[in-house]
Amino acid sequence: MARIRASCPQCGDVELTVADVHVRICSTTSEGEYAFQCPSCTDTVTKQAESRTIDLLVASGVAVSTWAMPVERLIGGERSPITHDDVIDFHMMLSDDMVLAEALGALIDER
Repeated sequence: MARIRASCPQCGDVELTVADVHVRICSTTSEGEYAFQCPSCTDTVTKQAESRTIDLLVASGVAVSTWAMPVERLIGGERSPITHDDVIDFHMMLSDDMVLAEALGALIDER
């Protein structure tokens, strides 16, 4: 079985098996990272990795999962967190049939 060398911020260099490491690839940006639980301190370690490193890990048999960037991150611009007042305003808008009909009509018109 292949042995993989990685480094833990607490313990330094550690040796892992293929089963100890997991690769995650963002399908939106193609960026990748790998994660493992340090055999010495049991901390979970996650590291960004270049595509060459990801390719080597996958070729060695490391499990891979993909994920997609949330749309909110792709839209851009700084958004402030939703406040309690925002939730109340949204509730009031949903309670008003005319406002709801206008919003739904705008969605249909966009198609």
